[in-house]
Amino acid sequence: MAVAVAVSFSGCKKESKEEAPKPGATQQPAAAAPEDTAALEKAAEKWVDQEFTPSTLSREQQLEELKWFREAAKAYRGQTINVVSETIDTHVYEAKTMAKAFEEITGIKVKHDLIQEGDVIEKLQTQMQSGRSIYDMYVNDSDLIGTHMRYGQVVPLSDFMTGEGKDVTLPTLDVDDFMGKSFVTGPDGKMYQLPDQQFANLYWFRHDWFNKPDLQARFKKKYGYDLGVPVNWSAYEDIAEFFTNDVKEIDGVRVYGHMDYGKKDPSLGWRFTDAWLSMAGVGDKGLPNGKPVDEWGIRVEGCHPAGASVSRGGETNGPAAVYALTKYMDWLKKYAPPEASGMTFSEAGPVPGQGHVAQQIFWYTGFTAPLMKPGLPVVNADGSPKWRMAPSPHGPYWEEGMKLGYQDTGSWTMLASTPLERRKMAWLYAQFTVAKTTSLKKFLVGLTPIRDSDVRSEHAKKVADKLGGLVEFYTSPARDAWTPTGTNVPDYPKLAQLWWQNVSLAVTGEQTPQGAMDKLAKEMDDVLARLERAGMKNCPPKLNPEKDPKEWLSTGKAPHQKLANEKPKGETVPYEQLLQAWKEGRVK
Repeated sequence: MAVAVAVSFSGCKKESKEEAPKPGATQQPAAAAPEDTAALEKAAEKWVDQEFTPSTLSREQQLEELKWFREAAKAYRGQTINVVSETIDTHVYEAKTMAKAFEEITGIKVKHDLIQEGDVIEKLQTQMQSGRSIYDMYVNDSDLIGTHMRYGQVVPLSDFMTGEGKDVTLPTLDVDDFMGKSFVTGPDGKMYQLPDQQFANLYWFRHDWFNKPDLQARFKKKYGYDLGVPVNWSAYEDIAEFFTNDVKEIDGVRVYGHMDYGKKDPSLGWRFTDAWLSMAGVGDKGLPNGKPVDEWGIRVEGCHPAGASVSRGGETNGPAAVYALTKYMDWLKKYAPPEASGMTFSEAGPVPGQGHVAQQIFWYTGFTAPLMKPGLPVVNADGSPKWRMAPSPHGPYWEEGMKLGYQDTGSWTMLASTPLERRKMAWLYAQFTVAKTTSLKKFLVGLTPIRDSDVRSEHAKKVADKLGGLVEFYTSPARDAWTPTGTNVPDYPKLAQLWWQNVSLAVTGEQTPQGAMDKLAKEMDDVLARLERAGMKNCPPKLNPEKDPKEWLSTGKAPHQKLANEKPKGETVPYEQLLQAWKEGRVK
C-alpha cells in the first residue's frame, strides 16, 4: 500500500528544476473525420448509462450537455490534442476513462500524459520561457496563481470564455458552483485557471480510541477537560502527550500521539508552504489568504510583494513563524514514531493506516481512499473507518477570520503561446472533465471534489458514512478557511524551493528555529529583489525599505509580537457536536 500511495502522490507539489526538459512534440491536426452523428449520439448514451452515473443532472440533462459538446467539437473531429497533469487517482481516471469517452462523444482524440508534478511545472516553465507550445493545456496547482497573474503568459479564462473562446464555452459550466473559484481568481478579479480536483489537509484521529470510556476518564482526570477534537494546539499537544506517554499501548500495540515526517527532502518544504504557518497564526485576517500579510509571511502593498522579513513588514521570521517551526520539531521528536523523522511525505502518508497512531494534525484528504482499504487495522469489518477527519486545531497567534488550513487545487491552465484553435479544443476537453455530467462520478472515484452541487448531492450523503467526515467537511462553512497558496507569492517555483533547504537546517540542528527562519526570510527578500529588478508584466515586487522590526511588531496586526503565553488552556469539542454544527451551517 505504501507503494500505491507513493505512486499516487509522488508529485503532489511543485518544485523548480534547473535542467531543461527535452522538447515535447505537439501533434499536428489531422484531417477532419467524416461526420457520423448517429455513432456519436449512441456513444453519449452508452457513457451516460454505463459510466457517468450518478450525476446531479437527470439523464436527459446529461445527454443535452453532451450534445452541446458534440456540436461544439464538430469542426475539430479527427484532430488530436495533448494535455498533461500530475499522477494522482483523479487524473488517472481522466486519462484512461474520460479521455476515451470524450473522443467517442466528440470525435476529438486526447493524449493525456501523466507525469510528476515537478515535471509538469518544468514543461510549463519551458513553454513560458521559449514561447514554443509543448502542451495544449496543463493541470497545475492553483498555488501558482500569483505567478501566472504576474508574468502575463497565462490566458485569463474569464476573458477567454466571453471572448475568443465564447463559441466553445459550455453554457452549463456554472463557474460559481466551483468551491475553488476564489483560489483561481487574481487580484484583478479575473479567473486564470479552472479547478479540476482539490483536497485539504485536515486533522485525523482514531474516533474509536477517543470514545473509549476508560481513556476519556483518564484524560479528563489529568487535564481537566474532555478528550475530543482539539480546537487549539495546546489540546493537540496534551492529547499527543497522553497517548504517547500515558496510554503507551492499546491491544498490545505501542501507540503514538502524533505523526509527521522530517527527512531533508523537497517534500519537507510542502509541509510548511502548505499553510503550517497559518495554522499557528501567521498572517493577517482575510480569505482566501491574509491581506496585507499572507500565510507565507509575505506582505503586499496593493498587489506588489513588499517583503518577507519582519524588517520589511513581513512575518516569515516573526515570533508566530518561529513558534510554528519550534512546535513542529518538538512534536516530531517527542510524540511521533521514531522512524518518522527519516520519512518523506509519501512515506509518511500511509503510516496512520498501520493502526498505531492516535492523531495527526496535518493529514491530506487525498489519502482517504488508501486508508479505507478492507483489512487495515483502522477499518471496521463492515468497511467503515475507525478514524475521522475534522478541522485542524489552531495555534495561539491565530484569530477568527484568518486562514486555518491548506487545500491543493489542481487546475486547468491555458498558455497564450498555444495556438488558438488548439486552445479551443483543449478547453472543450477541460470542461468535459469538470462538467456536471461527469463531475460527481469523478469525485467518487478520486475523492477530490470540486463542485458544491456534488458534495451536497443525495448520493454524496448516502456514501458519507464511509468517507470519515470528508463530505461533512466539504458541506460545512468551515471549509472556507482551507485555501491554497495565494496571489502574494509572485514566483512560486523560485520561492518554494527555499523552504525545505532552510527548514531542514533547524531539523538537523545546524540552525536554531529563529536562525533558520531569519535565513529563509532573507533569501525570500533576495528573490523578490531580483524579480523587482527584472520586472514582471503585472504587479511586480516593490520591496519596502528595512527598518527596526519593533516598529512593525507594534502595529497590532501582522507581524505579531511574541505572546507571553504560547500555551493557553487546551480546548476540545465532541466530534458529534462538531458535525451537528456543520449541518446547521455553523463553523463550530
